[in-house]
Amino acid sequence: MANAVGLLAGYALDRVLGDPRRWHPVAGFGQAAGALERRLYRPDRTAGTAFTALAVGGPVLLGAVVAAATRHRPVTRAVLVAAGTWTVLGGRTLRHEATVMGRTLRDGDLPAARRRLGHLCGRDPSTLGESELARATVESVAENTSDAVVAPLLWGAVAGLPGLLGYRAANTLDAMVGHRSTRYARFGTPAARLDDVLNLVPSRLTGLLTIAVAPVAHGDRQRAWQVWRRDRNDHPSPNAGQCEAAMAGALGVRLGGRNVYFGRSEVRPFLGDGPRPEARHLKRAARISGAVGLAAVGLAAAYPVTLGRLVDAVSRRALIGAVGRRGPAGAAGGRGLAGVAGAVRLGGAGERGLRAVGMGRAVG
Repeated sequence: MANAVGLLAGYALDRVLGDPRRWHPVAGFGQAAGALERRLYRPDRTAGTAFTALAVGGPVLLGAVVAAATRHRPVTRAVLVAAGTWTVLGGRTLRHEATVMGRTLRDGDLPAARRRLGHLCGRDPSTLGESELARATVESVAENTSDAVVAPLLWGAVAGLPGLLGYRAANTLDAMVGHRSTRYARFGTPAARLDDVLNLVPSRLTGLLTIAVAPVAHGDRQRAWQVWRRDRNDHPSPNAGQCEAAMAGALGVRLGGRNVYFGRSEVRPFLGDGPRPEARHLKRAARISGAVGLAAVGLAAAYPVTLGRLVDAVSRRALIGAVGRRGPAGAAGGRGLAGVAGAVRLGGAGERGLRAVGMGRAVG
């Protein structure tokens, strides 16, 4: 219950306040990770694996220690989960950037719009016109609705503070080193692969939620569903296409094409049907992103007190069964299943041990 309350409160803080303007913890983590990279960097995957393990393992360990320390302090736990959720979410900022970009394009100020694009993605904006700037914005909103909203909430629901902090650390590393540039082609691969794995479920949930909420932006659920099913696996990323295809169908636009980054270019397959995005589509994309976030936080807050309890119960029964099969001379000082079950009933040290090992939500 403390995790559920914390997720709701943290989402509300992001919805009202947005990102902290000064002393943002994620920025501080990025600086620390940069310093660690400078010490460990070599152009090979072994160094990249060590870097990723240390940079992600640190926040996970911190979250686990804090979660364990607040295990019997639900109010403190809720406050800390709320603070962590607010820190790792970026929904309000994402919607704000899309809205500002749309207003700038409607005003015809292409130089300002090109400068603004750097707040959303790493493409070279120097030669982009209105349609390409709008496309880049829609694609960034679609993908980052998963990365900056749905995925943190999902991992926070499943794993509490360690999930929140660990996911944001991995996603930040992917943004820092998960490129196909000369420097990071091998060193950044472990971070990129970890981010891919952590986003497999959130990206698909984002696609489905985008389809479900499409009418809030005058979109057609049936069309969004058809485009998502047809085009979602055409994207080179195992996750980005899930979000972008659903958004393309919901808005009735065509995404994809040639993306120019600083020093290289990539040609992406087309996703969706209809015209290329325009300034008028950006407000609708932001509205869909906000609705997806609301749906996601509802699911995330419900998980710890519904399905999460079931997972905990199944995990505990499985562990007790495994201990019982070891026989009377097994664990728990030779007391076997009876000794472990008695510890659970009495709520003593045995219960704490079982929870620490067997609960589906790690320490939370």
